[in-house]
Amino acid sequence: PRWQFSAPPLLKICQKQISFFIDYSRSVRRATAFEKILPILLFIVMVVRIFSSETILINSEFTGLESSILDSKFLTVMCLLGVWFGVAAVLLAVIRPFFNIKVINNLTRFVAPVIFIVNLILCTNTIYLLTGKEGFNLTLLLFIIENSIGLIISIYYFIKDFKVRLQLKQVFFMFLIFFLLLLPSLPIYLIQVMFGTLRDFYLPNDLSFTHRILLYIAILVPYILFRFLVKKEEQVINFTLIFISLAVMIGFIDYFDYTVFKSPWDLPFHLCNTALFIIPLCLVFKMKRLFYFTYFINVIGALLAMVMPNYGDALMFSASTMRFWYNHWVAFFMPILAVALNVFKRPKLKEFIYSMIAFFVYFILVLFLNVYFTAYLESIGSTSAPDFFFLNSDFIADKLGKWAEDIFRIEASFDVGGFNLVFHPVYQVIFFFVYVLFGLGEWFIYSEFYRIMDDHQRLHDRLEEIKLHEYAYLSRLSPEQKENMMNRTTETKLVLTGFSKKYGNNTFYSVKDANLDVRGGEIFGFLGPNGAGKSTIIKSIVGIQPITEGSIDVCGYDVQVTPTEAKYNIGYVPDHYALYEKLTGREYINYIADIFEVSTIERNERLEKYVKIFQLEHAIDNKIGSYSHGMKQKITIMAALVHNPRVWILDEPLTGLDPNSIYQVKECMKIHASEGNIVFFSSHLIDIVEKLCQRIAIIKKGEIQCIKTLEEIEASGQTLEQFYLSVIGNNEDNTGGN
Repeated sequence: PRWQFSAPPLLKICQKQISFFIDYSRSVRRATAFEKILPILLFIVMVVRIFSSETILINSEFTGLESSILDSKFLTVMCLLGVWFGVAAVLLAVIRPFFNIKVINNLTRFVAPVIFIVNLILCTNTIYLLTGKEGFNLTLLLFIIENSIGLIISIYYFIKDFKVRLQLKQVFFMFLIFFLLLLPSLPIYLIQVMFGTLRDFYLPNDLSFTHRILLYIAILVPYILFRFLVKKEEQVINFTLIFISLAVMIGFIDYFDYTVFKSPWDLPFHLCNTALFIIPLCLVFKMKRLFYFTYFINVIGALLAMVMPNYGDALMFSASTMRFWYNHWVAFFMPILAVALNVFKRPKLKEFIYSMIAFFVYFILVLFLNVYFTAYLESIGSTSAPDFFFLNSDFIADKLGKWAEDIFRIEASFDVGGFNLVFHPVYQVIFFFVYVLFGLGEWFIYSEFYRIMDDHQRLHDRLEEIKLHEYAYLSRLSPEQKENMMNRTTETKLVLTGFSKKYGNNTFYSVKDANLDVRGGEIFGFLGPNGAGKSTIIKSIVGIQPITEGSIDVCGYDVQVTPTEAKYNIGYVPDHYALYEKLTGREYINYIADIFEVSTIERNERLEKYVKIFQLEHAIDNKIGSYSHGMKQKITIMAALVHNPRVWILDEPLTGLDPNSIYQVKECMKIHASEGNIVFFSSHLIDIVEKLCQRIAIIKKGEIQCIKTLEEIEASGQTLEQFYLSVIGNNEDNTGGN
């Protein structure tokens, strides 16, 4: 509703006029062109304004507010914040028409106009602070035009979305997002001007403590951004990456003015500098081939530069240090992040080859520019020399040792157009091929990284999906239904009917047409050579792997149709257990009891019972990591029994146990079966199976050969061992897994 409150007649007339104006502004069909052309004009004006004059604050003389040319510290702070916030406000106004994101819309409507108004009020002081120029000048005019256009765009969106309500929680979220957007918008000189450069011993080079912290941040920042964006919509991801890249590019070009075009040797041809222009172009215009150039070339260059920084004064928070790290951070992590978030596809060999060809062209270009500009500057008596990509100096060679320095000193010179062009051919050829090898290694490492990351993400999503289905299912159950999952009224049984299992795309069955029927009160032995299919059947019973054909019934519940109910009735001791070793034995048992919703009274009774049986009174409150193999096996068995399962399944439970521990496990089996439960276990210890079990099944090459009682085997005049060997043909197959 437009107006919900009562008002005098005159106010109501005003309200109608305002509503009419809002509706009319929304109906203007030319708004689309207006919304896109004016922001582009705003961006052009801002770039021209930055190039129109030198920013004098990028100077080591400004070491705190007291060095400001403005008389008032408060006014200096306000102007600096206006410039800082103004970058974010301009980018919001520029990018807003191309994305429909609610929080960005609100920032453009409510926050940006306030910033533009403040900047217009402080415009003369701001330009004087930035450039040292008093009175009316071109930079001031452009600054006024820039903020005026931004204000017009903001007012336009304020009127257009006037009826859109803003809730209190949206206000808090809006300011949180704006704070995050301010981080990449920070002018490189702001911290130095406001707080100084800090003391000299905070030097971020030579792997000092400060240098290492900055390297850690360089790794941490992309990870945080990835975790923040990975689940977001595509347009949120694109907006974030474009905003960051444009903000850092604006901060970079603030270092230059129009005079740079008169001295082309000062242009940003250096490799990591080119990334600051390439990345925004690629993200905005989806230039895929150019993107893979920066992916393979700029990323490794930026990483090496951060490890071996080459800034002049290395004072913490100086403008030059901030500029160096801001630029190289973005050149390093932005291409990786763009691929990790699927903005660009994972590169293949074709993209790598194209990138290396482009790198060769760039390499030859800067190699020529280096020697040409050096020769030209020498001809006019200048002592400075360009060093794009460190091809014209021994900066890299000096860090590698004398052998590299010796290679660098090998020179070849040519006279071209009156200039003497000096090359270091051996060093430069080696440099090129080593860099290509770095790119190849980077491709391999990143490919593996993305593969692992994608696998983990798929696993995480699958586990989340399973958990949500589980919660949804359990939430629909009544307390009576939950209790019925473990009730004792249904028959205790384990039935396999025509069970078959095939792995992946295999044409053969690992288990074929297995049929079993085990009833309560039995200790059932499952025998067979390695690779016969014992563990395949067991893992399918407990729900670790899916069933290919047939069915498995646990106490009346189908493992595929009602897996939760079936699992409530199963206790499982795997052949290779995995415990939380930083928990104590008691904590781990309680954790499993929580999963099965065992009451406090019942779990405590069972825990004390099994602690005494297994003689673990002295160790139950110690961390599992300090346990021996036998003690860990006992904890695994106790965890499987804490919910008193009707079907207790053990896969090779006695392997590696001492005689005393084996005796204790056997006693537990007898006790559990005597209470009407099923004990189903596989083992290679035939003599123990013979003394313990009522019935056994023998499996060979995925097929159950026979199911016999021990009485039937004894009646045949054979021992169990003799019978077993006769069934499997005295030739165990040890080539497969279980």
